[in-house]
Amino acid sequence: MKIVYFDTVAGVSGDMTLGAFVSAGVSMDVLRAEIRKLNLRGVELEASHVQRNGITAVKLDVVISAEEKRHRHLSDVFKIIDESLLSSRVKDGAKKIFMEVARAEAKVHNTSIEKIHFHEVGMLDSIVDIIGASICFEQLGIQEIYSSPVKLGSGGFIDTEHGKLPLPGPAATEILRDYPVVLTDIPYELTTPTGAAIIKAMSSGVLAAERMKVESIGYGAGTREIPHVPNVLRVMVGELLPAYDDDETLIVETNIDDMNPEIYPYVIDRLLSSGAQDAYMVPVIMKKGRPGIVVSALVGRNRLDDVLRVFFAETTTLGVRIQPSERRKLVRSQKEVRTQFGIVRVKVVMHEGREQLIPEFEECKRIAVEREIPLVQVYRMLEQEFFVVAESGHS
Repeated sequence: MKIVYFDTVAGVSGDMTLGAFVSAGVSMDVLRAEIRKLNLRGVELEASHVQRNGITAVKLDVVISAEEKRHRHLSDVFKIIDESLLSSRVKDGAKKIFMEVARAEAKVHNTSIEKIHFHEVGMLDSIVDIIGASICFEQLGIQEIYSSPVKLGSGGFIDTEHGKLPLPGPAATEILRDYPVVLTDIPYELTTPTGAAIIKAMSSGVLAAERMKVESIGYGAGTREIPHVPNVLRVMVGELLPAYDDDETLIVETNIDDMNPEIYPYVIDRLLSSGAQDAYMVPVIMKKGRPGIVVSALVGRNRLDDVLRVFFAETTTLGVRIQPSERRKLVRSQKEVRTQFGIVRVKVVMHEGREQLIPEFEECKRIAVEREIPLVQVYRMLEQEFFVVAESGHS
C-alpha cells in the first residue's frame, strides 16, 4: 500500500506541504499544469531550493499578480473546485480539507458553515495550497496518509484579520481537536489552519507500530529561520508493510517413548487448560529405532511454571527442552455479525489493510446442529457470505 508520512519537524503549512512533495518527486511542470485547471487569473507557482539548518529544502511560493476577492464563502470555494477540469479524486480531497477549515472557523466565530467568511485560508494562495496538496496525493498514487503528532508553537501571538491571537491559533487548534499534537515552547505559528486541515482531513492517524519501506523523502521549507529547529516539513513516501502483533513465547518440548498412548490426549488438554497457547504431538523414530512422541507446548513466560508442572506430573518425562520463540501475528479480534443464520460470532483478522471475517468452529457447529445442516456446508455458506461483504466494502 502506497502511503505518505508527514513528519512535522517544525509544524505543517500549505506551502511547506507542496514544497515537500516537489522535493519528494512531484513534477513542478505537472503541478503547474494541474493548478491551471482551476482557471484562476494571475496565479503562478515558484519553487527554489533553500537551506534550513543545513538541510536543503524546497521553498514553494504562490505568486498572485492579479487583484482577488479577499473574502469568500465555502460555496465560492467549492464553485471554483467544481468548475475546474481537475479529477474527481482531487476535487473530493480538496473539499474534504476545506470542510475541516470551515467547521473550525464556524466553531471559533460561533456561526454556521454557510455564513463563515474565509480570510487567510480563503485567499488564492491558500486555495492553491489545499488543492495542490490533493493534486500531489493523486500524482504520487498515495492510498493512505499518516503523520507524526503535529507540532504547535506557543507563547507568542499571530496577526490576523481579527487582530492579535494567541498561539497556537484558535482555528488550527480547533481543527486538530482529537488529533495527537505536541505543544512546543517555540513562539511562532508552526502549524497553520491550512496545514492542520490537510493532516486532519486526509490522515489515517499517527504512524506507530506500522512498518514503512521508504522510497522517497522530501523537505518543504517554512518562510522564516527558526533557531530552535530546522523550519521544515519532511514527507516520506513509500510502502506500508503489514502490521503484526508480536510477542515472545517459549517452546517447551520433550521426547517420550514409554507412555501409554491413551494418556496423550489428556496431556494435551491439561497443557492447554494450564495456559499453553498451543500444544501438539509429533511422532518420531528415536534411538535404537524405537517409535516415540515429541510433546510440545507454546507458552508465555508468565505461565511457564504451570505448564512445566503438567509435563512432570502427567507424563513419564524426566526433562524438557525450553527455547525462546518470537511470533508475528495478524491483528485479530472477535465481533458479532448478522448473517443468514442470525447473529454469529466471528473472528476478525486485519491483513494488508483489509478486514477478513473467519467463521468460528463452535459457532458453525452450533448452527449445524440447530439447523441439521452438514458442518462443511455451514462453513461454505458463511465463507461465501463474508466474501460478498468484503467485496462490497461493508461489514
